Amino acid sequence: MDFQELKEKDKSYIAATYSRFAAEIYEGKGATLRAEDGKEYIDFGSGIGVNAFGVNDEAWKAAVKAQLDKVQHASNLYYTRPQAELAELLCRKSGAARVFFSNSGAEANECAIKAARKYSFDKYGEGRFHIVTLKNSFHGRTMATLSATGQDALHRYFMPFVEGFSYADPTFAGVKKECGEGTCAVMLELIQGESGVNALDEKEVQKIAAFCKERDILLIVDEVQTGNGRTGYLYAYQYYGIVPDIATTAKGLAGGLPLGATMFFAKTADTLTAGSHGSTFGGNPVSCAGALSVLSRIDKDLLLEVQGKAAYLRTHLARMRGVLSVSGLGLMIGLEIKKDAREAAEKCLERGLMVLTAKNKIRLLPPLTIGKGEMDAGLKILDEVLSE
Repeated sequence: MDFQELKEKDKSYIAATYSRFAAEIYEGKGATLRAEDGKEYIDFGSGIGVNAFGVNDEAWKAAVKAQLDKVQHASNLYYTRPQAELAELLCRKSGAARVFFSNSGAEANECAIKAARKYSFDKYGEGRFHIVTLKNSFHGRTMATLSATGQDALHRYFMPFVEGFSYADPTFAGVKKECGEGTCAVMLELIQGESGVNALDEKEVQKIAAFCKERDILLIVDEVQTGNGRTGYLYAYQYYGIVPDIATTAKGLAGGLPLGATMFFAKTADTLTAGSHGSTFGGNPVSCAGALSVLSRIDKDLLLEVQGKAAYLRTHLARMRGVLSVSGLGLMIGLEIKKDAREAAEKCLERGLMVLTAKNKIRLLPPLTIGKGEMDAGLKILDEVLSE
């Protein structure tokens, strides 16, 4: 089957929900991907931040294969070692007290929303269910997480939405204005990835955290994209100097396998009880084995490497003639450019570089382990495209 046949088969049988780029991913190693015809691509996207250690990572493969040789699924009616060990490691590294496992970022955020409302119901009774999120936020595509997403463009077609959400300007004053007696939680992306890789101001975030603590409003931090070393910190809230009541993560957690996690800190540790939430596949032992391999290797040395690579990339990107500004944190980078972002991404792809877009920006999410040679090759292509 050649590439044209692959595209036709995709068009015939797969729901037309994706505006795909004209490239096939067949195999690869590290941050270099390859089509079946042999064409190579430098990967500055890592599957939208999922392949944290690139592709074909030997240690990750060994951990996953070892678990496959034991059992691939057990259901949450029974105990499994990978799930318990991963929960312990997540809690130890994040400061959380308990973890609920699901399959995706959207599911992790659904769990956070449910837990916040249950916490408030248990303590205050009915009527305290309102959740404040931010304008231009993105929390998922399920009905509740889409309702929590502060982007009108994504709200078409799907009315009516889940009630109880409002959208604040991304400042302390904006959040405070939206909070009332019925507010149970504030939900933040510290870096708004899908809307342009825009980082919130540190002091404003710290004011929001203090305000929430004073009023027993839970602070939920959505780390689906920012988590697991992406920003040069294990979780972005650590960079911001705050401690959430609930944090969610997914994407890079299991290095390429589906896994989401909702982390409950001291205040919310006992909120979910038997029967109040669940998942058939959440905490799958194979996914958890992959995540243990990833998370156990995200240590201080690797995070310093990420920070160094980020500084190297940002220095070179800021010098490019076609770049107007650079945003984000760590290896989560947004580029405001003179050209149309989609057109620039397609031209990069033609020359062997995979990049992402976010609104009108180029978005870069390379593997945490990307090598200097791969970075330099990708930067050269990007500079050529943006300079034309």
